[in-house]
Amino acid sequence: MIFPRNKKNTPAPAAWWQPPTPAKSAKGNVVLVAVLAGSLGGFLGVNAAGGSLFHNVNLVSSTSTIERAPDSVAGIAQRVLPSVVSISTRTTNGGATGSGFVIDSAGYILTNNHVISDAVTTGGSIQVSLSNGTFYPATVVGRDTSYDLAVLKITANGLKALQFGDSDKVAVGDLVIAIGSPLGLSGTVTTGIISAKNRAVTAGESNSESSFINALQTDAAINPGNSGGPLVDATGAVIGINSAIASLGNNSQVGSIGLGFAIPINQARKTADQLIKNGVATYPVIGVSLNMNYAENGAQVSTSGRGILAGSPAEKAGLRGGDVIIEIDGKEIYSPEELIVSVRAKNVGDRVTLGFLRDGVKKTVTLTLIAAKK
Repeated sequence: MIFPRNKKNTPAPAAWWQPPTPAKSAKGNVVLVAVLAGSLGGFLGVNAAGGSLFHNVNLVSSTSTIERAPDSVAGIAQRVLPSVVSISTRTTNGGATGSGFVIDSAGYILTNNHVISDAVTTGGSIQVSLSNGTFYPATVVGRDTSYDLAVLKITANGLKALQFGDSDKVAVGDLVIAIGSPLGLSGTVTTGIISAKNRAVTAGESNSESSFINALQTDAAINPGNSGGPLVDATGAVIGINSAIASLGNNSQVGSIGLGFAIPINQARKTADQLIKNGVATYPVIGVSLNMNYAENGAQVSTSGRGILAGSPAEKAGLRGGDVIIEIDGKEIYSPEELIVSVRAKNVGDRVTLGFLRDGVKKTVTLTLIAAKK
């Protein structure tokens, strides 16, 4: 389970997975400045005692111009940065920061739900800062805990929206660039590659708000505060939304270790469209409850309670409690989380073929996905 970093004054429980949610202070900056100032003072002191610092030294200035190709990291960053925003929230419990990016010139901004959820649930405020330093109050158009996504709206026109790429065509090894506000440092750019695809990642601030992500994995440095920022490809098109990082599970390690995860933009785009049009979003289901403690390979249909939802595609297809689903459309399933993210990566109305074990015998069924009831 991925748990967003605690945005209050008390640290969140240690967990192996930690999403890059808002930073709480900038004390590290103070320490850094103090070290630099101390080093400079010592350097000047030694030279003040020893004579002229630049005695008999000829300093030469360069007038050459650095050429930066449009497809270089610097060129891409220059095009993308004006569309990336910093998001800050204020609640009775304190403040938090995160990232987002413009998806429509009329002022629509896409981010993670966990960036703004505290402000929504406690009646707090949300503020967006553009790359030029202009601040705007933001309202929530809609948010979805299932995919950890939210759409905000600010009263601004003529904003530069980012171009959407195709996350289905991303290949392992592709160059990527992550942009956001880690630890509140807006406009931060880091680079890396796509390390893996289709990672079953769970996120959420509580058991009732768990998000299941069929994530892109990257080694681009992602830290608390990067949440909601864009992951772009070598053309500058958005292919993912930076949402989570892996940690070593101890309180002293809070930064990137080269294991970051992003929501594929194809999924995020569908959800954002629903949120803008309807204020809510839905996701496809087969109509079963799963045993999340099942330790063997596969996803076991729960044998207690309502393992099979009445009238669901699973019931119509003949699935039973205790069945262990091991494949979906030929793709092997090793855990309940993998089944959930594989189903949610599809669309309502899609037909899927499930392979499952019943009393050690493999069987297959085909069913049509329906929309989850909310």
